[in-house]
Amino acid sequence: MATLSVAPMLTSPRDDAMQLYRAFKGLGCDTTAVVKILAHRDATQRALIEQEYKAIYSEELNKRLASELSGDVKSALLLRIPDPAGRDAIIVRQSLAADTIINLKAATEVICSRTPSQLQFLTQVSRARFHAYVEHDFECHASGDHKELMLAYLNTIRYEGTEVDWAMAEQDATSLYKAGEKRVGTDENTFIRIFCERSRAHLAAVSSAYNRLYGRSLEKVVKSETSGNFEFALLTVLRCAENPGKYFAKVLHKAMKGMGTDESTLTRVIVTRTEIDMQYIKAEYHKKYGNSLNDAVQSETTRHYRAFLLELLGPTHH
Repeated sequence: MATLSVAPMLTSPRDDAMQLYRAFKGLGCDTTAVVKILAHRDATQRALIEQEYKAIYSEELNKRLASELSGDVKSALLLRIPDPAGRDAIIVRQSLAADTIINLKAATEVICSRTPSQLQFLTQVSRARFHAYVEHDFECHASGDHKELMLAYLNTIRYEGTEVDWAMAEQDATSLYKAGEKRVGTDENTFIRIFCERSRAHLAAVSSAYNRLYGRSLEKVVKSETSGNFEFALLTVLRCAENPGKYFAKVLHKAMKGMGTDESTLTRVIVTRTEIDMQYIKAEYHKKYGNSLNDAVQSETTRHYRAFLLELLGPTHH
């Protein structure tokens, strides 16, 4: 997998901090310079730049960025600074903060699309940085089966390897059939148990066993048997078990199609996945929609925001 391109010149975090300070000085901010630096530094480098900036100028880099920038590029650059776990903690916290418009979908997507170890880091950072328990936030803002699923998903330790017990996968497929299609009404607890306790590899195997045994896709079953945020959470878990790149390609396409663009989704997905699996997402996007993700972003965004997202995406390879 291609890694994020780094700046052609090797600079030190101290140099970067000084360059950023120069970009902030004078009338207006040299946003192009800020974008060039922050798009091409990894999490460790960004943390060191923050330390150096504070040591030299006695102010927090993110506070200065917040005061110098505005609009979508500001949101994107501020989300870029932390490491992946810190970023996820911020998104979940902001999505479920009582004084904002609650965005249960964004928080649900982050939780249900992360691996068990990513979730572990997210909850640790959330406690350390915000003195907040992610479970408590969902307890307050989610309800019904969606709440049950989210709490179980956050509190269950799942295997992260690729080994699968096929006999058990078939048993799970049968249990889901009995809990859904075979009966009147749905036994949601069975769906919650299997989706929360099984590894990604196992759930993908359950999905293919279901199709083989009952001639229907598990995704369609989830859509017909459940609804609302509960359905959304189950589908996110299932799709990310099968192919996270394809899942996020679809989310990005939805954020850009039709009139207007959903910038908060665009920012969230591109900034959080750049250091994880962006090359896969780009390949899936091209395969499914016939054009490159870069071209779509180019046509749907403007100015510094566009420049920043394109720097993160890197060159297009077909």
